[in-house]
Amino acid sequence: MGQPRRRAEIHHEHRDVSGGWLRPTVFGAMDGLVSNFALVAGVAGGTSDTKVIVLTGLAGLAAGAFSMAGGEYVSVASQRELALAEIAVEKRELERNPEQEELELAEFYETRGVSPEIAAEVARQISRHPQRALQAHVRAELGVDPDKLPSPKLAALSSFLSFGVGALLPVLPYLFGATVLWISAGVSLVALFGAGALVSLVTARSWWYSGVRQLVVGGAAAGLTYALGSAIGAGA
Repeated sequence: MGQPRRRAEIHHEHRDVSGGWLRPTVFGAMDGLVSNFALVAGVAGGTSDTKVIVLTGLAGLAAGAFSMAGGEYVSVASQRELALAEIAVEKRELERNPEQEELELAEFYETRGVSPEIAAEVARQISRHPQRALQAHVRAELGVDPDKLPSPKLAALSSFLSFGVGALLPVLPYLFGATVLWISAGVSLVALFGAGALVSLVTARSWWYSGVRQLVVGGAAAGLTYALGSAIGAGA
């Protein structure tokens, strides 16, 4: 009786790089925070009426959240439909020209450093199973996993909720009775750093670098918008 085959031990884990739900969630929250912080700052620079500021902030939240969700849905749905159309093309080719597709798969493995004999044998064994062959060709030629295509609904919902949470933060102090911008600015700046730090989950940058970068970018956007609002308000 032969020895049982050893299984590889996994000593590391990879972060999510496929886009999935993490990207629209993180960047949706960041977009909501930056855009609404700048909007609230701009209006606060032109008026001290908290009702106007709150109304503007909530309107910006609603408009931005629906816009983000709609845009993300259409974008991911289009990407998914394109992938499905190309997968259908590959499926037809496998049905019409199985021998040529097997050779094509073998050549792909050869370009990855596998010897011609082993590449041909691997391609032959995979090609015996139509579904596995389709998966192998799609991964090799399209760079996607046909069983793990992104969900438009999940992407839209993630964007809607995360944008809404991010956009709510600059308005929240006013909802609890604040009458000056600096309280909203303080909350927003802390949240900007936190949102930037979260971005390090999907990048190779350190959390502090991403946090400071987002703090500077968001703070600059809000500062410039505040100056514009002040100039308009003073001239009114």
